[in-house]
Amino acid sequence: MTNITRRTAIAGLSAAATLPIIGSPAFAQTKTKLTVGALRFTSHAASFVAKERGYFDEAGLDVDFAFFQAAQPMAVAIASGDADFAVTAISGGLVSLAQKDAVRVIAGALREEKGVDGQKILVSDAAFQAGVKTPKDLDGKAWAVTQAGSSFHYMGSKIAAAEGVTLEFKPLQKVGAIIGALKSGQVDAWSIVPHIAKPLSGGGAVHIIGNVADYLPDYQVTTVFTSKATAEGEEEKARAFLAAFQKGADDFNAALVDKTAGDEAAEDMVKLIHKYVYTDRPYEKAKPSIVNGAMRITTEMNKASVDDQLAWYDSEGLVTGDMSMVVDGRYL
Repeated sequence: MTNITRRTAIAGLSAAATLPIIGSPAFAQTKTKLTVGALRFTSHAASFVAKERGYFDEAGLDVDFAFFQAAQPMAVAIASGDADFAVTAISGGLVSLAQKDAVRVIAGALREEKGVDGQKILVSDAAFQAGVKTPKDLDGKAWAVTQAGSSFHYMGSKIAAAEGVTLEFKPLQKVGAIIGALKSGQVDAWSIVPHIAKPLSGGGAVHIIGNVADYLPDYQVTTVFTSKATAEGEEEKARAFLAAFQKGADDFNAALVDKTAGDEAAEDMVKLIHKYVYTDRPYEKAKPSIVNGAMRITTEMNKASVDDQLAWYDSEGLVTGDMSMVVDGRYL
């Protein structure tokens, strides 16, 4: 959300500001209030780290979070002004809003990377016992999605095409509803980040049968996006947000992905994330899921992956027309 006070604060910044200036005390004297859309996933940890470790404060940003349960409502929140920035997967709703000049993708976030355990393909125990042991066995099965045009729809469609099978896509609106339906056998299959997939598979009601990266190597899972007005008219604010977000990502990657920061830093990182993720579980029970769910987070974007996603929307008829405005190239 943007108001006159924020515009006034941002307007006072030099257009030639550099990252050291953005992080300087002079910049931080005036705080710009922001609402950031997120999911309570480990994959959104960069924002949580930037908030908890003061990187947003250093960048002159006073950040609050608005939590969602699916990607498309976040795009609507950006377009309506209920959130200033958001981090989630590209969806059909986001693309449509970009075509209407409401939102813009400005950076990468979570991505699949060779050598880093990534998103898993899951099936219900009922499907598994009926012989669905690999993705090639999914023909005719029900694949869960939040909405048509969601990242879950994209992943399922690409996996099906690669294996030469047909899937029935079932929209269930929320991740929690999908988990319940998968456990009970109301749907057969789904794909999700490892910090959710691995605990689910440990109980016997759900089984892992493959990796998304085998079908979508270097997949740009999530992106950072904002309104067109912010991307084009408040570039300093957007760059300040991205600089702080990247600092949070660097800490996260060092602690839990590259594991170069040491055991104490890893423990501190898990405790920080637990303030936002698996908050209904005791720390010791939440810790394994958080640690096992660490994937690379970086503002660097795999544009080829994003282009493939946009091409898929067009080929499926979910979104048609010019999509060149979805990504704001000045931030790449």
